[in-house]
Amino acid sequence: MVDTKTQYQKIKDQVDTGIHKVLDSAAYINGTPVREFAKNLSLYLNVNHTITCANGTDALQIAMMALGLEAGDEVITPSFTYVATTEVVALLKLKPVFVEVDKATFNIDPVAIEAAITPRTKAIVPVHLYGQAANMEEIMAIASRHNLFVIEDNAQAIGCNYTLSNGTVKKTGTMGTIGTTSFYPSKNLGAYGDGGAIFTNDDVLAEKLQMIANHGQKVRYYHEMVGCNSRLDSMQAAVLNVKLKYLDEYITARQKAAAFYDNAFASVENITVPKTAHFTNHVYHQYTILVEGVDRDELSKYLSSVQIPSMIYYPVPAHRQKMFAAFGGSDYNLPVTDWLTERVISLPMHTELDEEQLQYVADHVLKFINK
Repeated sequence: MVDTKTQYQKIKDQVDTGIHKVLDSAAYINGTPVREFAKNLSLYLNVNHTITCANGTDALQIAMMALGLEAGDEVITPSFTYVATTEVVALLKLKPVFVEVDKATFNIDPVAIEAAITPRTKAIVPVHLYGQAANMEEIMAIASRHNLFVIEDNAQAIGCNYTLSNGTVKKTGTMGTIGTTSFYPSKNLGAYGDGGAIFTNDDVLAEKLQMIANHGQKVRYYHEMVGCNSRLDSMQAAVLNVKLKYLDEYITARQKAAAFYDNAFASVENITVPKTAHFTNHVYHQYTILVEGVDRDELSKYLSSVQIPSMIYYPVPAHRQKMFAAFGGSDYNLPVTDWLTERVISLPMHTELDEEQLQYVADHVLKFINK
């Protein structure tokens, strides 16, 4: 599904130099590369503060801890997402409230958000799924009307542009109260290990986020609040500092690959290619199609038999996971979410795909569809 090895070979000298500098300095934790990366990422995103941490799940947890949410407070989130988004809600003894997504874009439906708000609702967690933005302008308007926090889960869409109705362009992860992301190796901006980051334009909130990520301390050994231990190590920061310079180039390569797939499947009745909303571009963390009148699981098996990887993101929505049974997960009626889980399949998508590889994938998808 990804080819980080070939990507590394193209930037090997720069990456190796950065890693060796860390080894020479012996500053493995909170070294200079961490501070440099946080500054560079803030500049790229045009956000005031970037707080790095150990992974994307920690980023979400720290964000919720910083907002002072209390046990039993409700957090609205899509069910059609990776479980980390909703897992941290339950971990903090908050109540996840699952809502529908848009059938065309797979992102959280603002109408469903508004319908789910109760007096206990305190936050909304939109997920920019597969690489395009959720409808942040509408979501922020809803949040403003109801005095709610917004935490953007930007793990799959870093670098994505959102165009507001006034023409202003902002990066995903910078429009909510707090934004979060993951640097898992397969992400569009991926480390060579784990890592994450948190974004905000609020100076006071930024200080609190930083403290929580560092055992609740601002001054060493003086702990002002309950925190956790969540740090991006210097080697990962050194790698990310190099890769950040190429992020826009990587996005362009993904968009080119997606355009090839779009063209190959354009006239195929059984396949619906990804739809991009008018207010966003798409950075294609995943290239996910919908198939109808086709056995999706058999298609996946067939592709595997001809050495083509594919993935189902996600076969079981959050509200149907056993871990959420105590929150009434089985009581939810989310027909769009259930419909999508039976039809989505993601094809190989990364920066190193060439035309021969893309043609091979497309040909075999079509061979199975047309058999």
